[in-house]
Amino acid sequence: MATETIEARGGTWTGTPFLKQLGAVIRAEDSYGTWDDKTDADILSEFIVTREERQEIPIIGDPDPDVMWRITKFYDAIGLMIEKESGCMASQMQKMSHEGFGRIVLIAGKLVVVSKHLRDVHRFGFETWDKLSEGGEKIIADAVASIEKYPDAAKA
Repeated sequence: MATETIEARGGTWTGTPFLKQLGAVIRAEDSYGTWDDKTDADILSEFIVTREERQEIPIIGDPDPDVMWRITKFYDAIGLMIEKESGCMASQMQKMSHEGFGRIVLIAGKLVVVSKHLRDVHRFGFETWDKLSEGGEKIIADAVASIEKYPDAAKA
């Protein structure tokens, strides 16, 4: 599969399958075509949080609803990629406290394929496009490996 490469905030944007899926998940919420003229890099730029930006974000107070939305979309894209690679639908469940701590699980059948504790969700983001892509792809690979190891539970 060919990848698109352009210079964008967060370094060089390489349209990996995961980043394209994340862009598609977000575009699915655009019922009025507001983002039609924007590139995936433009739409996903909020996922890039530099070290300096991260240090400026206060960790006291309720997490921003936009950050919570981005976390949900990130794991929705992971769930869809797990389904594409394994054939098993992976559904997300999350519980976050008002302090920015919580847990996300993705379940395929009766199998928990992702279990992630989050803290400091106020600062959720990745320094570069490569780290964003690698972060998603690692979670996907681990989940697919679990499904391959326990296929009966995943398909139950």
